[in-house]
Amino acid sequence: MGAMYENKKEDFHCRNELNGHYPLAFGAHLHYHLELVYMVEGCTTCAVDTGEYTLQSGDVLLVFPNQVHRYDPAERERYLLFIINPDMMPELSRSFAGAAPTSPIVRGVGNDPYMHNLLMTLSRTEQMPADYRDAITKGYLLAFFGELLSRMTFKEREQSDSLTLRTIVSYCAQNYSRELTLATLEEELHLSKYYISHLFGNKIGTGFNDYINALRVSEACRYLRRTNKSITEISALVGFGTLRTFNRAFIKQVGTSPSEYRKSAPRTTDADRANPEVIENVERAN
Repeated sequence: MGAMYENKKEDFHCRNELNGHYPLAFGAHLHYHLELVYMVEGCTTCAVDTGEYTLQSGDVLLVFPNQVHRYDPAERERYLLFIINPDMMPELSRSFAGAAPTSPIVRGVGNDPYMHNLLMTLSRTEQMPADYRDAITKGYLLAFFGELLSRMTFKEREQSDSLTLRTIVSYCAQNYSRELTLATLEEELHLSKYYISHLFGNKIGTGFNDYINALRVSEACRYLRRTNKSITEISALVGFGTLRTFNRAFIKQVGTSPSEYRKSAPRTTDADRANPEVIENVERAN
């Protein structure tokens, strides 16, 4: 799916999917926060910047701030997903600034009882005493990241295109329901359409039309899960010109038709989502 820039409001969030209810399948996105996935059971393919990786049972994936990343659809897995503001750990700020891991995957973390227990404890921070929760969370984070970062190697990051890419994906995330072309972005953002096309291919790893369609399909999935709107109505709401185009793009992105997706996907509402904000933002940028 297409990339989007997310404005996180929480400093720390954990999505606990140890019951395997929701698969780890999110379109390409980027944000200032660290994103960490602990794959307890299962296997999926993910991409960080221009590299593709296989995340297996026991592995940890660490995405640094402003790295484009995505998770491809796979069988349902059991995992923990953490979204963490790096400012919570100023002691490690040098590690997160100006560099990125040579590989975002650390293998076999689940085989280390110390690391495993730290992650499981962090997944239960909501059960900690409210008055001391932030301090306790920071302590566990420092303990975990101090060990994790010591197992990683780093390389200098290219920063030249970062701000431009953030501007482009933010604009598209806010305007994908209207007609968008490279010429539109060129006019609105005062950037060469050839340069924009280059960024899509080299930084996001997808063509512009596929990128926009992915944003539209992601929003369509939300409508299908949360509303009783007709598929024709949803197609128009998210910006597809024809139902045929919508169906074709949906099958390409999701692997099933909109009607089949609606039948099989768990029904959710804003009121009953256990972890609403962070995962919500993966699907639709603020």
